[in-house]
Amino acid sequence: MLKFKLSAIALFLACLGYAQSTISGKVVSEKGEILLGANVQLIELNKITTTDIDGNFVFFEVEPGVYTIKAQYVGFFDVSKELIVDGDLNTAIVMKENAMLDQEVIVNATRANAKSPTTFTNVSNREIEERNLGQDLPILLKMTPSVVTTSDAGAGVGYTGMRIRGSDATRINVTMNGVPVNDSESHGVFWVNMPDLASSTSDIQIQRGVGTSSNGAASFGASVNLQTDGFSQDASASLSTSVGSFNTTKISAALESGILSDHWSFQTRFSKINSDGYIDRSAADLWSYYVSGGYRSDKTLIKAIVFGGREETQQAWYGTPEARLTGNKEALQEVVDLGGEYATQAQVDNLFNSDRRFNYYLYDNEVDNYAQDHFQLHLSQTLTDNLYFAGALHYTYGRGYFEQFREDDDFANYNLNNLIEEGTEISSGDFIRRRWLDNDFYGFTYSLNYEQNGFSAVLGGGWNKYQGDHFGEIIDSEYFRIADIPERYYDGIGEKTDFNAYLKVNYQVGKINLYGDAQIRRINYETVGVDNDLTGYDTGGDYTFFNPKLGFTYEVYKNAFIYASYAVANREPVRSDFIDAPEGVTPEHETLHNVEAGIRKSGTKFSYNLNYYLMKYNNQLVLTGALNDVGSSIRTNVPNSYRAGIEMVATYKLTKAITWSANATFSQNKIENFNEIYYDYAYDDDRFVSETSYQETDISFSPNVIVGSDIKYSSKGFTAQLFSKYVGKQYLDNTSNENRTISSYFINDVRLAYTLPFVKSLDIDINLLVNNILNVTYENNGYTWGYLFEGSLYQQNNYYPQAGINFLAGLNIRL
Repeated sequence: MLKFKLSAIALFLACLGYAQSTISGKVVSEKGEILLGANVQLIELNKITTTDIDGNFVFFEVEPGVYTIKAQYVGFFDVSKELIVDGDLNTAIVMKENAMLDQEVIVNATRANAKSPTTFTNVSNREIEERNLGQDLPILLKMTPSVVTTSDAGAGVGYTGMRIRGSDATRINVTMNGVPVNDSESHGVFWVNMPDLASSTSDIQIQRGVGTSSNGAASFGASVNLQTDGFSQDASASLSTSVGSFNTTKISAALESGILSDHWSFQTRFSKINSDGYIDRSAADLWSYYVSGGYRSDKTLIKAIVFGGREETQQAWYGTPEARLTGNKEALQEVVDLGGEYATQAQVDNLFNSDRRFNYYLYDNEVDNYAQDHFQLHLSQTLTDNLYFAGALHYTYGRGYFEQFREDDDFANYNLNNLIEEGTEISSGDFIRRRWLDNDFYGFTYSLNYEQNGFSAVLGGGWNKYQGDHFGEIIDSEYFRIADIPERYYDGIGEKTDFNAYLKVNYQVGKINLYGDAQIRRINYETVGVDNDLTGYDTGGDYTFFNPKLGFTYEVYKNAFIYASYAVANREPVRSDFIDAPEGVTPEHETLHNVEAGIRKSGTKFSYNLNYYLMKYNNQLVLTGALNDVGSSIRTNVPNSYRAGIEMVATYKLTKAITWSANATFSQNKIENFNEIYYDYAYDDDRFVSETSYQETDISFSPNVIVGSDIKYSSKGFTAQLFSKYVGKQYLDNTSNENRTISSYFINDVRLAYTLPFVKSLDIDINLLVNNILNVTYENNGYTWGYLFEGSLYQQNNYYPQAGINFLAGLNIRL
């Protein structure tokens, strides 16, 4: 009888196990208002969804049991409640408004929203966490529309970058909590200086095109707006660790205090990342930290943030010659004979005996060593029911060098005299040198925000000051005592002041929202000193730019909008444009006219965005192949060029467990008239310059086709994802020469994740990411250079090979 009862109970439990239920409901405020876009989560199953336009949500395939459901919405207190599931269940979640100022006010002034007539993509904290196993932030964003990523070391750790719509990092405005991040002189962003920033980032918005007015560098192709972690309601601690190919390891620990005494909150994180890299001798040793603390009340928010890190990265900047990738021995010998970069037998042997992981640099300590610390103090204050102020003070301190071994280098390159030993004159020898950059960047940003009865306005801007010191030192020499060598063999300074003010206005008239945005930027840049090639310089520029923007959105039907906008952006030249320009030539500033038009719709089952863009440039600065009087590459202005394309983005819920997100960009990127310059070193007079003209030629590094796909299956705590990315052919220069291209590539990554269900007091996630699962051989970046000699052309392409199949496995524990 006992056996029969036990068998019956077991059968009953088994039936329950297969009797899956549906949990549905609605999220509303205490006033009965529908809360669209609220996050709703089943904690034990690690399932998350958002409410639709009617405030509804649903979870499918839930087995009987006891669960905790949690709802979150900006401006409201989190709500958690326990549910007992033994069949289909419908529940209402009522949320209480939180009168305290929220972290969102810090970035509100520089963000686009559903009614903005611009093109943008929001990346949530959840999406960031899913792929965050140690790779740099650009790699985590590679599936977003129109994005192409690069990695010098070939494995996504170390020096990485991204292009958006073909625009490189120097043309992408990046802000952190509304504070500028771009380097003031190069305009670039060096993500390696901020390792594991993703672990302290709550969300990211990428605006393509000019976008809305922001602070810092010109948004000349796109902008990336990051927001760091905000106030957390509950105390927590987490430990994340991962291991993977190429001896890649990451460990990150974080603590959050939750809300203390109803007002205070603190967060801290420390991370350590190491990787040998895919390319030979391309190891990265990275550490970073993040500390924040703040106070908030119903009218005041004060938050202090300190973050930064230190990186030591072996240099893999040279790339791999095309001949090394093909293995053609005749072409390799030509590289040795004509390339001029292989002066010793060790270098020649390295070239011939290596493979696609080739690294030109043989010196073990050929490293980039840099530290950067960021300090931010934010204040947000409600002034009236319709008016609030947000402001920030910031300071960034950067310092570091890259170290190089120079074999048989001329003494004259270091302003040193020749030596006489035993009657023989010596003019060259081995050196180890460091080229330094120490800089300070500080300033403030502000915004005054007003909203009432369908009208909103933001008056904002900022003032920033940059001071940079570029210098070189010799730390070892074959023939000279260090004490006898001047402390610095070159030294130069750069100072830049950047002021901007903008006014943004939105006015709702029925279903039409009218948008206007006008910005004034005032830049003064001066740089003076001796460059690393020992040539003197004293240059810079003084600019005043007016950048207007206007547009509209029209609600066609519920949650579906058409939009159109026109915007102007102006951009000053970078440091190298000034210093490397031919004598007597001052580079001109660039101007961009940007048209965006499209339709977007969001929904719980199907969302999409179809967008057309035209980006027309005046005086765009491009590489021509020309060299200055000491052999450095220079850029020059081309009168007319453009980018035009169509972007398609869609997300569709195929089944209860499967979601498919996809994006595609089809574009043309052209320079109307371009002159390529070659030097013929067989001549000593004006005949040494050869110039070729091109019409309607392609802009370098601008693929005509970019396609991304993300198929995700999620059920019962298990997730499987397939990421696919296709990038079309890219030209290495502006000549549309088929012999100077990066071939198209199609890459697939697979992610598997599981949340352990049996530990109630802990969230434990296991994550496996397999990159390039089809083991495709490809390169995603490169460069080309060449010259004439007695009328014959020598041209060399160098590439940055990427890793074949490789993996990262992670464990995340949160309590």
